[in-house]
Amino acid sequence: MDPARTDGVLTPHLLDRLATSFTILNPQPLQSFHDERARDVLRQTDILLTGWGCPPINREVLSLAPQLKLIAHAAGTVKGFLSPDVLDAGVAVTHAAEANAVPVAEFTLAAIIFANKQVFRFRDLYRADRSRQRTFPLTGHPVGNYRRTIGIVGASRIGRRVIELLEPFDFKVLLHDPYIGEQEAAALGVESVSLDELMRLSDVISIHAPALPSTQGMIDRRRLALMRDGATLINTARGIIVDQDDLIDELRTGRIDAIIDVTHPEVPGPASALYDLPNVFLTPHIAGAIGNERERLGEFIVEEIERYVGGRPLLSAITPSALETMA
Repeated sequence: MDPARTDGVLTPHLLDRLATSFTILNPQPLQSFHDERARDVLRQTDILLTGWGCPPINREVLSLAPQLKLIAHAAGTVKGFLSPDVLDAGVAVTHAAEANAVPVAEFTLAAIIFANKQVFRFRDLYRADRSRQRTFPLTGHPVGNYRRTIGIVGASRIGRRVIELLEPFDFKVLLHDPYIGEQEAAALGVESVSLDELMRLSDVISIHAPALPSTQGMIDRRRLALMRDGATLINTARGIIVDQDDLIDELRTGRIDAIIDVTHPEVPGPASALYDLPNVFLTPHIAGAIGNERERLGEFIVEEIERYVGGRPLLSAITPSALETMA
């Protein structure tokens, strides 16, 4: 793992907890699998605890770790570094995506409530006028969260948690997920609809789909044009799911708003309109665990390691099929 990116994940308390039951071969994180220290550590490793910045783990790395039984990833997706060869070799893999879903869902809930309340518009007008001359009349307009329609794209781990958080509110929740039928959607308390219907009927659309060839650019010019005037698009999933040029063109009309935490490319160029458009609230990929939220990832993965060694089922074991479709 990259120590600069994973600071706060494994607190001294969690490391002490691990040390009571396990031998920590080296407390300094490996950043490469190909130097002398790494080769020495991997030879003795039964459990490899990884995090953000982990180098690729493939057949070559497996050959350096003949005793490896479990990879426990103290972050979300493993797709960027884990070769299918690892699972084929019988090594168990788990990750802390469940823990990382919590802050993303919280961020999304706040974004939905602020979007319907048009909080950013009120803020900008109030700041510009330094009076309530323009904001007060707007309070009589149809803004607010009562009986709004929320569209969730993707019944992923995060999508489902967002649905749970929306339950106490006076919302109608629509769901598009090609793998979820009407019966399962009803059990979640939502209505299953096509993506076009969701785009057309929702006041706020929140994306929680994985980045797959089938989802790349699926929110394009045609689908953005289906959105209601004044609707808001929220993306905390992957930037590549939304065609960025098409989105900017639609936003430039002023017809819709966007709350965007992820983009493609990951950091827009300095001249990108996303930085300046007044109807865009852009954040630098902070919806997931940051700051003290990172400790939740470490705590979850330490508990997973303890479950594994205790002979109990892993809560977030990754299967070959899950690896194919995960974000």
